[in-house]
Amino acid sequence: MEFDLIERIRRHTDVHRDDVLTGIGDDAAVVAVPAGRELAVAVDTLVEGVHFPVGTAAADIGWKALAVNLSDLAAMGATPAWALLALTLPDSDEAFVDELARGFAELATPLRLALIGGDTTRGPLTVTVVVHGFTAPGEALLRSGARVGDVVMVTGTLGDAAAGLRCLAEADASPYVSLIERLNRPTPRVAAGNGLRGIATACIDVSDGLVADLGHICKASGVGAEIDAAMLPRSSALLTHFDDADTIDFALSGGDDYELCFTVPADRAGEVSANMARLGGGATRIGRIVEGGGVRVLGLDGGELVPSRTGWNHFAA
Repeated sequence: MEFDLIERIRRHTDVHRDDVLTGIGDDAAVVAVPAGRELAVAVDTLVEGVHFPVGTAAADIGWKALAVNLSDLAAMGATPAWALLALTLPDSDEAFVDELARGFAELATPLRLALIGGDTTRGPLTVTVVVHGFTAPGEALLRSGARVGDVVMVTGTLGDAAAGLRCLAEADASPYVSLIERLNRPTPRVAAGNGLRGIATACIDVSDGLVADLGHICKASGVGAEIDAAMLPRSSALLTHFDDADTIDFALSGGDDYELCFTVPADRAGEVSANMARLGGGATRIGRIVEGGGVRVLGLDGGELVPSRTGWNHFAA
């Protein structure tokens, strides 16, 4: 039965690449890293009831399991190439596996990302994906290059996913479908990450919340940051359904956005805005890098704003 499930997944995710010498079907995959490229590797695990609500559609789980990993590659400025998938299931539900693989393939196929192996086992529903991507030598985007005077920017909009999670508790969630879609099917900013190579001084994807993730850049770079709450990009759907205070809180600390937060020299901010608009999703200037440490948020009144929480923490009490 295990091999039948593997074959079902393979049929949905069959992408041919010349650099995959041996894919699914042997004890290990054999791949060839192109000459003059470095390999970026990332892994994420999604657990039912923690990273996606119980009852989430299988296709959405497949999409999101890959998307959160591709977001990590995007933050490194890497071009996706290969993936591994480890799937833990309560039982051998073939229809569920078909739908999960279909959602995975919807995202993987346009990017020519090949699934080259993985594992299936029995237990609580858990999905682990490993992704591999290529960068030019020395061009990977890191968290450690931000400098005082740089501007802080983010792609897309922030806060929708966290709002969507709250809206799932509503008796009638139909008015919030676009927010819930952002929770279930985030868009990894692969093209944006590639477009930032050689320009961004530091980059991270926003998975645990803007304040928390920008804080990682500050710590790695030995700097501080100031964010203007009024400049946070928020979608029309979010602004329609929630007041200013809630939308700002979602944007600062909600998490699950999988947008890119990055720093660039101030004199290149206009160039970056134009490039990101051309690539889709856009980018917004939200603050600046300053001396010191940590992240300070300026509220709508100009005073310091303290978010209700700093971001997601798996092991918080």
